[in-house]
Amino acid sequence: MKNKTIFELQNISVEFEKHSLNQRSLREAIGSRLKGRRLEKTKALNNISLNIEKGDHIGIIGRNGAGKSTLLKVLTKVIFPTNGNIIRDETQHVIPLLELGIGFQADLSGRENCYLSGILMGYSKKEISDKMNDIIAFSELEEFIDEPVKNYSSGMYARLAFAIATDINPQVLIVDEVFGVGDEFFMRKCIIRMQKLMAKGVTTIFVAHNLDFLVTQCVRLIWLEKGEVMMDGNPAEVASAYRNSKSPLRLVNVQ
Repeated sequence: MKNKTIFELQNISVEFEKHSLNQRSLREAIGSRLKGRRLEKTKALNNISLNIEKGDHIGIIGRNGAGKSTLLKVLTKVIFPTNGNIIRDETQHVIPLLELGIGFQADLSGRENCYLSGILMGYSKKEISDKMNDIIAFSELEEFIDEPVKNYSSGMYARLAFAIATDINPQVLIVDEVFGVGDEFFMRKCIIRMQKLMAKGVTTIFVAHNLDFLVTQCVRLIWLEKGEVMMDGNPAEVASAYRNSKSPLRLVNVQ
């Protein structure tokens, strides 16, 4: 029996204006507009069509600038496509981990930011309260949870954000390169938590440069290049093709 479709992307393209390096100021940018000059555009995504089904575990790979993060932002409605159509199952609770700690308020404590972030994700205060002890324990911030987050290190900040997003049972989790959230031991905890969520049937979409993780954890790998889908299918096969496509480094003799 076929799974329910969560996302259907139909010929999606995203364009951004490419600002000239010679355009140094806001005044020059406004002047160009008033004079009717059109800025050159670059395509971050080019005519992409994809289906993502409930329970899928999908990895997205590609070089820097391939369009990976742009694709995730389209899926999470952070940005809207220039062309094409996206159909999304609105009954599914989508949690994006595109930037850890987005929405945190620096002057609020860690505990207060748990409530704030949870409410922004669509959960009730009671649901957050019920999970609070688990969130604090996972983040390992018991001694600092009532301190303002402006006093946190970047690692503490990220650990709390990851704990919040993954402890309040998402149905769809969209992750953009967020596994470097602390020391090696905490990173292992994060990976184990992700594996448990996946085992429960949470639909997961990863952007990561760790091919070994994606090959072992995902059922499907999508390779993007210059905003286009180069390959979509078996993770091992896609990863092998991607690795073989990368030009070897050339050693340069310095006299």
